[in-house]
Amino acid sequence: MTAQPPPEDPEVPNPWQELDDLYTVRPPWEIGRPQPAFLDLARSGAIRGRVLDVGCGTGEHALMCTGLGLDVTGIDLAATALRTAEDKAQRRGAAVRFLHHDARRLTDLGERFDTVLDSGLFHLLAPDDRPAFTSGLHETLRPGGRYFMLCFSDREPDSGRRGPHRLSRDDITEAFEGALRVDVIEPATIEITLDEVGIRAWRVAMTRV
Repeated sequence: MTAQPPPEDPEVPNPWQELDDLYTVRPPWEIGRPQPAFLDLARSGAIRGRVLDVGCGTGEHALMCTGLGLDVTGIDLAATALRTAEDKAQRRGAAVRFLHHDARRLTDLGERFDTVLDSGLFHLLAPDDRPAFTSGLHETLRPGGRYFMLCFSDREPDSGRRGPHRLSRDDITEAFEGALRVDVIEPATIEITLDEVGIRAWRVAMTRV
């Protein structure tokens, strides 16, 4: 069931509206299947235990994990995307919990997970928001738990338009220092609907020690 956002105050800008607007039409990162970089993780057995999918969008990775027989929760601030995710789960007969929740406040969930997946969330966070997210990850992951992230790489040319932050290896290492141990940062691709080549990305594996 999707958690409901607080009642709207007409005098206060809706902080979720911009995210919802991204899903009024199909966004390019919604390819209708899991990203290959995460599908490889699933096939390798790296995703295990209780799974949290942060910034789950329309739920493809959460549903992938449910197909592995795992206990899965997906969170996002885009209510429109969550409704689509729930519709997919119902059509596929999949038991996934989807929550309307801010990934910068993971400790508010009051739960622990063995695996956290992040396909395209961290690179959207402003630098000032990263400490809250990384601290929340540390508290939310069980000791030995794994965090897998797929994000824009600084190898991807900057179009000059507003969009995800292009992250370097140093950006990633510095952001998670003191929260998680960085195990692997390797080149990957984010597939999109607008370009067969896709986006140059990093696939990152980290451990909560």
